Amino acid sequence: MKRKIFIILAFAMTFALGYAFKSVTTDTREKSTKKVTGIGGIFFKCKDPKKMRAWYSTHLGLITNGYGAVFEWRQGADTSQKGFTQWSPFNEKTKYFEPSTKDFMINYRVENLEGLLAQLKKDSVVITDTIESVEYGKFVHIMDIEDNKIELWEPNDIAYEKLGEQMGAKTTK
Repeated sequence: MKRKIFIILAFAMTFALGYAFKSVTTDTREKSTKKVTGIGGIFFKCKDPKKMRAWYSTHLGLITNGYGAVFEWRQGADTSQKGFTQWSPFNEKTKYFEPSTKDFMINYRVENLEGLLAQLKKDSVVITDTIESVEYGKFVHIMDIEDNKIELWEPNDIAYEKLGEQMGAKTTK
């Protein structure tokens, strides 16, 4: 009887330890690849981007630069860390939003772009290009079910801020 109890306990402990070991060693980013963390940017077409930037600066107080405006904020999970959202008017003739015919594009901040992209491929989501890596993050474009082009950005906020400082750009806070 004691031997039977011992075997059952040994089996249960082995199972529990195996489960605990797997949960500790599994990358949590693998578990939740579908993760948008915020809006990275709002891009829209207009007749005259320079006049549009000036209008928003004059009437709504945006601090603009040659690309639009950058909103600076603090990250919820760690308020010592900054985050950024780009606002950019594009010329109405831009090809950047193609293959979408819409006049806007939203950029979403994401975690684990490679993992998310692998899941989107499995889900048969239309992916319009390959991941582009630059010093301030990684980008890829997808299409939603109504043919809106979406930009996904896994940001490097520290490099993004340094790039803005190098350009002499100020942020809207």
